[in-house]
Amino acid sequence: MNDPDFISVNKSLWNEKTPYHLESDFYDNDSFLEGRNSLNEIELALLEDVKGKKILHLQCHFGQDTLSFARMGAQVTGIDFSDKAIQVANRMAEKLDLDAQFICCNVLEIDKHITGQFDLIYTSYGAICWLPELDTWAKNISKMLKPDGKFMIVEFHPAVWMFDYDFKKVNYSYFNRDAIIEEEEGTYAKTDAPIKHEAYNWNHSIGELVRSLTSQDFLIDHFEEYDYSPYDCFKHTVRSEKGFQIKGIEGKLPIIYSLTAIKRKKNI
Repeated sequence: MNDPDFISVNKSLWNEKTPYHLESDFYDNDSFLEGRNSLNEIELALLEDVKGKKILHLQCHFGQDTLSFARMGAQVTGIDFSDKAIQVANRMAEKLDLDAQFICCNVLEIDKHITGQFDLIYTSYGAICWLPELDTWAKNISKMLKPDGKFMIVEFHPAVWMFDYDFKKVNYSYFNRDAIIEEEEGTYAKTDAPIKHEAYNWNHSIGELVRSLTSQDFLIDHFEEYDYSPYDCFKHTVRSEKGFQIKGIEGKLPIIYSLTAIKRKKNI
């Protein structure tokens, strides 16, 4: 890692993004406040009944998915390092009168900010690319999860992040070699937003993800890859029956994956 202050740089970026995201058609916050469930079919198909369950949502942004879990009857906690996003999330939780709390903290330091354990820990869509390594992340997930509890991730596939923005050539390694340091312009939710900001990202292979979890005694009980995204967040997309694919390579590129893992009980 080249810059020890990457957290501050990325936090500043996400604080800048938050007001544009809140007003965007992409997040459609008005319909969410009126009752829309923001969770997608991919993750809903993997969920059991969450009523009465304690759920921790990692890197929750301004909390639409977190609050969707609360609407389904769960007791939820959302964490994110963007104080601007957490302020919005807390306002929405209060407005909707939902059983949810939001905590502003670095996902790699959740053990310093949260006590107790959860039945389900969840993260999704453009989350782990902001982390330089996954070993600390997996260790904290294990610490926060009850024995026999479930971890669920639905995430963009590392194969996608190998390409340039036009999907014409491979620019980056599939493997987590070094930080990818770029200047972002605009944002996926509002491409014309007047944002120009440095960003630090890391690509995490499926092997790195699995290794980080199994080293913490997780048992992988589900893994699937999908050739589409439920979100129109890339260049040159075309809509298919399932979602959005990249024009010219439809059906040839994994765009999303889902994984669930069970925390094994320790033998005494």
